[in-house]
Amino acid sequence: QLRLVESGGGLVQPGGSLRLSCAASGFTLDRYAIGWFRQAPGKEREGISCISSSGGSTNYASSVEGRFTVSRDNAKNTVYLQMNSLKPEDTAIYYCAAERHYYCPGYASARYNYWGQGTQVTVSS
Repeated sequence: QLRLVESGGGLVQPGGSLRLSCAASGFTLDRYAIGWFRQAPGKEREGISCISSSGGSTNYASSVEGRFTVSRDNAKNTVYLQMNSLKPEDTAIYYCAAERHYYCPGYASARYNYWGQGTQVTVSS
């Protein structure tokens, strides 16, 4: 069974940091580009970051650029999203998704074949 599992979410104060993990089981991630998405209550899902299968290429939405960093450890079959300088508007459920492609396929949800169940991130004082 092919699965993606996110972890690392939680409650953090504004200005704080969290690191999300996206672990794969049932398949190896080294041939998959990975996208990170988030969905806040009452809002549409937003693509925020993507990393190519090798890790050599990354992309960020303007809303998170300079604060978030995506990375991957293919030996551990895991992709990470380091989130710094968190703001209340970053509150959302965060999802990772995989597409079997070297390059990032953009942020259209339909381009991604596998999705995790999401992890809640809440930024509040």
